[in-house]
Order: sequence, then C-alpha cells, then structure tokens
Amino acid sequence: MKALLICLALMMPVFPVLAQDYLPRDVQRFVDRREGCDHMRGELDRMHELSREIRKSCGGTDKELAQLKLKYAANSTIMQLLNQFEARIEAAEAPMPKGGTPKRKG
Repeated sequence: MKALLICLALMMPVFPVLAQDYLPRDVQRFVDRREGCDHMRGELDRMHELSREIRKSCGGTDKELAQLKLKYAANSTIMQLLNQFEARIEAAEAPMPKGGTPKRKG
C-alpha cells in the first residue's frame, strides 16, 4: 500500500500535462499564450531588478576610474589594469555594446 501511494505521489505532476492534451483548442491556445505572457512579465521584473543592481554597482565608477588613473599615472602595472575599462559607461550617450552586454576593453 505504501509503495502504491509513493507511485501515485510521483505521478501527480504528470496529470496536469496529460489533462492539457484533452483541452479544447481555444483553451489550450489561451493557456499557452498566458503562460508565455506570465513568463515574460517575470523577465520584465528581473530586468528592473538588474537595472537597479547596475545603477548600484556602476554609479560613480566613471569618476572613480578617472581619479585612480590620475593617482596611479606613474605606475604602469596599475595603469595597464585600469586601461582595460571603458572610461564612460554611465553617460546617457554611451552606446550599449552589441548584444546588450557590458564589456571590458582589451
């Protein structure tokens, strides 16, 4: 009896999928469309979260990079490292790299 209950419990996630095979076409189209919509809404929420984190992480780094370059201008090792970074990532007119992913120079 215990084994039967375990088997039934393991099969439970499958039943909704099986039930969808027997839905009327218009209902199935709606379910598919709505699930896609809900997924994209979740992605939009994630995009807003990423935008906040980018502002938090990137804010002030243009100025800080410029200050560090002035401070360590005579140190070629540090300058080599600092020169890998784009000087202006915060400016509104700075273009987003192709593919939408921030990149390091070099």
